[in-house]
Amino acid sequence: MTRTVIRGGLVITAAEEMPADVLIEGEQVVALASTGSDVADGWTADRVIDATGQYVIPGGVDAHTHMQLPFGGTEASDTFETGTRAAAFGGTTTIVDFAVQSVGSSLRAGLDAWHEKAAGVCAIDYAFHMILGDVNEASLKEMDLLVGEGVTSFKLFMAYPGVFYSDDGQILRAMQRGADNGGLIMMHAENGIAIDVLVEQALAAGKTDPRYHGEVRRELLEAEATHRAIKLAQVAGAPLYVVHVSAASAVAELAKARDEGLPVFGETCPQYLYLSTDNLAEPGFEGAKYVCSTPLRPREHQAALWRGLRTNDLQVVSTDHCPFCFVGQKDLGRGDFSKIPNGLPGVENRMDLLHQAVVEGKLTRRRWIEIACATPARMFGLYPRKGTIAPGADADLVVYDPNAVQTVSAATHHMNVDYSAYEGRQLTGKARTVLSRGTVVVDGDVYLGRAGHGRYQPRSTCQYL
Repeated sequence: MTRTVIRGGLVITAAEEMPADVLIEGEQVVALASTGSDVADGWTADRVIDATGQYVIPGGVDAHTHMQLPFGGTEASDTFETGTRAAAFGGTTTIVDFAVQSVGSSLRAGLDAWHEKAAGVCAIDYAFHMILGDVNEASLKEMDLLVGEGVTSFKLFMAYPGVFYSDDGQILRAMQRGADNGGLIMMHAENGIAIDVLVEQALAAGKTDPRYHGEVRRELLEAEATHRAIKLAQVAGAPLYVVHVSAASAVAELAKARDEGLPVFGETCPQYLYLSTDNLAEPGFEGAKYVCSTPLRPREHQAALWRGLRTNDLQVVSTDHCPFCFVGQKDLGRGDFSKIPNGLPGVENRMDLLHQAVVEGKLTRRRWIEIACATPARMFGLYPRKGTIAPGADADLVVYDPNAVQTVSAATHHMNVDYSAYEGRQLTGKARTVLSRGTVVVDGDVYLGRAGHGRYQPRSTCQYL
């Protein structure tokens, strides 16, 4: 069994910061000891990683990705192989992707299809949520079976009529089932029925450019759906996790529910913290690069999202990584913004974008680790195997250089997409060495991992309930 010691770094978890050495045996962390102590100095190892002047942090847990997702007549451009490799370069060592139940099919068939896509090709560990695309008696019963197998979260959509949409009755029934079996309901909260009316009206008026995607998916329709989802969960006696929160008024709905003591949780994404409708309005169809749902909002919403992260009204930052190439995919929507595939690349950038917030004083270092590593691991039943550095945890570790300066670019990223949503942005901080279950998968700019190293992770139920 290989013994590794990471020496001389500042170990940062959600709970504490301390100068410490970390001892790894095989795939697990077995001990921490103060740097320079007799205990640490007495450790022998097959491999020593010098972390002097660096942070040692848990590998990131990205709880919202869509590798190889079919959407709008095409498919997300990152495979499980390319997407997990890119994640590793960015310091993320676990993803939770979404398996999809198609209308007329079973949950089992959808889950099996996603297992087939991911098996034997992932560079890092992975797990699955389940999208309920067809809520009926059979699928509700299947929810119980999946929870027993470690698929413990289920996503429903108030958006995308005719594709993923569920009505309020279906949502209530799924929430009631989740209340009984321990499954956590995740909600895409936008009023899709109303949005479709506004899309039709915009196109009829000749408003076809990408910026109209943001205009028709109005903030009030996110806030209304968020409010409605919270009330349905309250009726069902169920917890609720709202994905990709983008609007200040939606944050306010979550904050109010949490102030009332309801088990309601919220996630936002880097694109809503750093990008805005200014990007959607870029000329020459460039705005198509930034089409995602929920959509980018005017810049003034960003302050509410950052505040929500500081006050814990928002608990998690995930990416909703769902990349489509500008050439050949995004341009399916030239002349009709409603046909632009919805999604942005970002799985490689999340940890660094959030560290930039530490540099700028928006977040503390421990809060960075909390929202990017520990809380998503707890929320989705992976803690303490993932999301922390402690004896018994998987040795998913990142030696992070807080002073490295990088310029984000499609020319240097590892995601399988032909543009970067953050092109030209200068960031301070970068993953230097990345370990997945004790194996070095990235060292500097060199990939040392392999397809198939990543292992499927069954999950327990939400650890906040």
